[in-house]
Amino acid sequence: MEDKQEFSKYPTKAGRRSLSRSISQSSTDSYSSAASYTDSSDDETSPRDKAQANTHGSNDFCVKNIKQAEFGRREIEIAEQDMSALISLRKRAQGEKPLAGAKIVGCTHITAQTAVLIETLVALGAQCRWTACNIYSTQNEVAAALAETGVPVFAWKGESEDDFWWCIDRCVNTEGWQANMILDDGGDLTHWVYKKYPSVFKKVRGIVEESVTGVHRLYQLSKAGKLCVPAMNVNDSVTKQKFDNLYCCRESILDGLKRTTDIMFGGKQIVVCGYGEVGKGCCTALKALGAIVCITEIDPICALQACMDGFRVVKLSEVIRQMDVVITCTGNKNVVTREQLDRMKNGCIVCNMGHSNTEIDVASLRSPELTWERVRSQVDHIIWPDGKRVVLLAEGRLLNLSCSTVPTFVLSITATTQALALIELFNAPEGRYKQDVYLLPKKMDEYVASLHLPNFDAHLTELSDEQAKYMGLNKNGPFKPNYYRLVLLFFF
Repeated sequence: MEDKQEFSKYPTKAGRRSLSRSISQSSTDSYSSAASYTDSSDDETSPRDKAQANTHGSNDFCVKNIKQAEFGRREIEIAEQDMSALISLRKRAQGEKPLAGAKIVGCTHITAQTAVLIETLVALGAQCRWTACNIYSTQNEVAAALAETGVPVFAWKGESEDDFWWCIDRCVNTEGWQANMILDDGGDLTHWVYKKYPSVFKKVRGIVEESVTGVHRLYQLSKAGKLCVPAMNVNDSVTKQKFDNLYCCRESILDGLKRTTDIMFGGKQIVVCGYGEVGKGCCTALKALGAIVCITEIDPICALQACMDGFRVVKLSEVIRQMDVVITCTGNKNVVTREQLDRMKNGCIVCNMGHSNTEIDVASLRSPELTWERVRSQVDHIIWPDGKRVVLLAEGRLLNLSCSTVPTFVLSITATTQALALIELFNAPEGRYKQDVYLLPKKMDEYVASLHLPNFDAHLTELSDEQAKYMGLNKNGPFKPNYYRLVLLFFF
């Protein structure tokens, strides 16, 4: 979402309905999730216009259909089976209630896996209010299940941008309740509270941020001297970088592209913009299926890594005419410009695997000379006057969570990291964390990893006293220095 979003303007009811539909007039798509099977394309009523209540009589939520709660509960129960580490943390700590008194407002993808995290936070004593960080990634039945248990959720799949900001505002601005912790994915919630509710922002005890985009925004606030609360940069923790960013994207890039386009990867010319952890995961998967992959990079170290891994490093303008697929993985803006979109060949697929929706210049495609045609859920053909078609996925938003699903086990690692970061910030003694951005303590990173090892029947080797002394380590860890995550970020 752009910083210039006007906070005070909300369209009329009719306007909201028109905004939430596809730009293609022929589209009847209801934006149902790839993992959501209960949506009805016949119901075009905005959730904001519906009067709903859960079985307890509460109406402090706004979801697509509260009647989907039972189906959503089954989704959550399935996710719990592969999130044993997070469930283990819940069982170990729920007696102590380390988050008692915490009032957490969250803005993340609302999926079955996130629901397991939210219910863990509640079990640990927190009060939570939640909204979605992506207008296409919400699983409606899961949002309904959370609302049924009493968690105020404001999200549905296919929100307009106005709906998006309205939902955030409903989470933050409620009578008799004021957030003292923020869990964010992308920085939009933090930005909204900072801009519109400065008095609330100043009283927040801590912010936990998990995305490149959101972390970048936090560092900007810190550099400008405007960050008045401590923040935890979860994105650059090893357990986030190496697992969520790398392994998750290695699997979900293929899932997203297959579900939306039925593409055959063998022999396809694919360019991946960015060779960070997300780019590495995407390239590994695409290369394994026989695609011919090249890379664009601004960082000479990442570019050298790509070369050593067997990929050509090119400028996008040099290869754009030959590419069958263009994938962005940078978190930056205008990585693919209108001029480059104009030069793409007929049938080129364009998608984004970075968090931000600014990487592809989608706004430039909403012009009179181009025709948009919705061909299936989250798939638009952009048609040029000469008949050329470019296939745009999820309108330039995050491909895997908009068009498919992501591996539950990997999300367990990320969710456990987020939970521990919230516990650490909320319980830290005064003075431990100042008004700055911090990395997750190494000991916690290793604890998250250790919780997940039993899934593989893995057995760690223990150092002898002599070995520990020789290496200058504590036998129980941490085993890597704090700068290890930074070395990892640039060199692995």
